[in-house]
Amino acid sequence: MTSLADEARLVLDNFADRTTSIFQPTLRLGVTGLSRAGKTVFITALVHNLLSGGRLPLFKAQAGGRILGADLREQPDDAVPRFQYEDHVRRIVEERVWPESTRAISELRLTVAYESAELWRRVLPGGRLTIDIVDYPGEWLLDLPLIDKDFATFSAEAIERARLPSRAAEAGPFLEKLSGIDLAAPADEVTARDLSAAFAAYLKACRADKAALSTLPPGRFLMPGDLDGSPALTFAPLPVESGRTYPKGSMAAHLARRYEAYKTVVVKPFFRNHFARLDRQILLVDALQAINAGPEAVADLETALTDILACFRPGRSTWLGSFLTRRIDRILVAATKADHLHRESHRRLEAIVRRLVDEAIGRAKFSGAKTEVLAIAAVRATREATVSDGGEDLPVIVGTPAEGETIGERRFDGKTETAVFPGDLPEDPRRLFDPVDGVAAGSLRFVRFRPPRLQQTAEGLTLSLPHIRLDRALEFLLGDRLQ
Repeated sequence: MTSLADEARLVLDNFADRTTSIFQPTLRLGVTGLSRAGKTVFITALVHNLLSGGRLPLFKAQAGGRILGADLREQPDDAVPRFQYEDHVRRIVEERVWPESTRAISELRLTVAYESAELWRRVLPGGRLTIDIVDYPGEWLLDLPLIDKDFATFSAEAIERARLPSRAAEAGPFLEKLSGIDLAAPADEVTARDLSAAFAAYLKACRADKAALSTLPPGRFLMPGDLDGSPALTFAPLPVESGRTYPKGSMAAHLARRYEAYKTVVVKPFFRNHFARLDRQILLVDALQAINAGPEAVADLETALTDILACFRPGRSTWLGSFLTRRIDRILVAATKADHLHRESHRRLEAIVRRLVDEAIGRAKFSGAKTEVLAIAAVRATREATVSDGGEDLPVIVGTPAEGETIGERRFDGKTETAVFPGDLPEDPRRLFDPVDGVAAGSLRFVRFRPPRLQQTAEGLTLSLPHIRLDRALEFLLGDRLQ
């Protein structure tokens, strides 16, 4: 995926990081996931619970009273936007609305002071662990495989996907424009821009709730940021022949050059400056959105997650070897929005996500990395209850559906608390992939809920954000570094 020169630069960057960590133990935690998987909410909840001493009974350092305090510090990378924790927590706690989705990379540094779990070490001064949290869109990971693909290979794969029956409606306008392109004709900027815009519109339509598809590279076409309108983002796949050389200045040569520029300007710097420097990784997965959309979306999510996990550099390094090569030694795959289900279905949600990532997780384990799959809700927006329906007791969840959410003919106003029975996830995850004998369309329905109203103690103190298994996630990701 990288050249020898790239690898040499990675070694130098990593050596500098590790040398600094000798005097200030630091762990770089990558947080990623596809759109709406809950990255921003997860980081906000993690930081909020550590800063406020939240209820984390399965996070041993916290439960044992060994966390002496936590505070935010100045981040090390001045060129990277800061994760705006204060704004996000205000929106969740005070306004009861979810923060905007991740659209670019951001970073936050958190330092945790702790007391050792070892009795003999408690006579020494308490330890400190610095956690650099790196938040980045999962869509960007889908770009990393492009580094090894030429324009013809990228184009063939992208056009083949666009012609799938599950994408027919979304891809139609783009494929129509593509059919009128003369590959050998002189490059025309207006045509290139129109074709690129049609390609980007197709990708964005595939990501919408109705289709809920996930395998949509190039990732920056969905989240262009400050590169919007740049030549590096003004290209599209073309039906070029592999191995054929097109005339200089032709449309085919013009867009092929821009595709290569995209890899040079966008993909490689992201890999080198951020992704290759991670120590641990959490991948957040919104399986419920794909389940809502049907078997094609579930199968496409499996492809995207497999591609994403294949980009990680998992493994176990020796202390000396870690100065030269950085490996991700723990990977947590978290099925988010577990609060949209009754706890009776949490085990099934974990089984579904484990089925989606089984092959990739197997490779990571083989390399020596520890892996885990959990169903979580970083911020729990619902509570559980039981209602009687025709003499049968149904397990339901109770919360305030977001304004505009619908179930059948009912449309919610964003103010009314409602009991919802979302249906039962199948015991066998394979049923979700079967368009004929699988789960019937409409038998499962998941709506988005507003953040909860925080509870207060008898003394009037506001409690920390409620969650489901955030403590288990923290124990897996950080627990061994707080011993």
